Amino acid sequence: MTTSDADHPDQPALDGAADQLELRESLSGLSHLATGRLGLENTLTRVAQFAVRAIPGADGAGLTLLEEGHSDTIVATAQFVSEIDDIQYGLGQGPCVSAAAEGRTMMTDSLGSDERWPDFGAQVAGLGVHSALSLPLITAGRVVGAMNIYAHQRAVFTERAADIGELFAVPAAVAVQNAQVLSQARRLATQLQATLSNRAVIDRAVGIIMSRSGGTADQALAKLRQASQKDRKEISVVAQRIVDEAVRLAEARRGG
Repeated sequence: MTTSDADHPDQPALDGAADQLELRESLSGLSHLATGRLGLENTLTRVAQFAVRAIPGADGAGLTLLEEGHSDTIVATAQFVSEIDDIQYGLGQGPCVSAAAEGRTMMTDSLGSDERWPDFGAQVAGLGVHSALSLPLITAGRVVGAMNIYAHQRAVFTERAADIGELFAVPAAVAVQNAQVLSQARRLATQLQATLSNRAVIDRAVGIIMSRSGGTADQALAKLRQASQKDRKEISVVAQRIVDEAVRLAEARRGG
């Protein structure tokens, strides 16, 4: 699963008590994210923070959620991570891009000199971050995102760290996908509510126009559309203006 530019001594997975504890606590933290209390970006940031705790040697992490029809959501646990990932996604080249595209783990001991990503390496060489472990987030056979784990020193991540990262990535992918689904549901609910609200104000405006002109509902709606085109504004905006004017007039009459 892991693609590396250097060999590391074989070490048994999870052979350190501290590593086991950190992984256990991070996995426990992931399970609590299922409550849906946090927004999408906050949830993804927490996943990245748990990854830093779970994976030995990590100094920071970034997480990218791939979204169809929307800009990818990118979060980071530290400013240096954001700087590196901005370069990576701007070029369309780097370990996280490769991990997401190929659906497999990428590991490097020297970001600045790794021949797999020469343009990326040239731009990050002076940032003082040398080691990277990139993990695809896969659920139901689909890559939903990717995680970048970084360390300032060279040759920090071992095969054991990669094994721990891959163990962590399984529930992390589920947490990320759940957050994405919940966010999409909330987005659709907001859009539906806006549509219903717009429909209601348009109906009120049509009624006001009918009462003033004595025409039919279709005729009133046609006048509303004409006003919308003339003002170059959304029909709901024009309708709201008509309703607001009618309310002001009614209040003025009562006051008089």
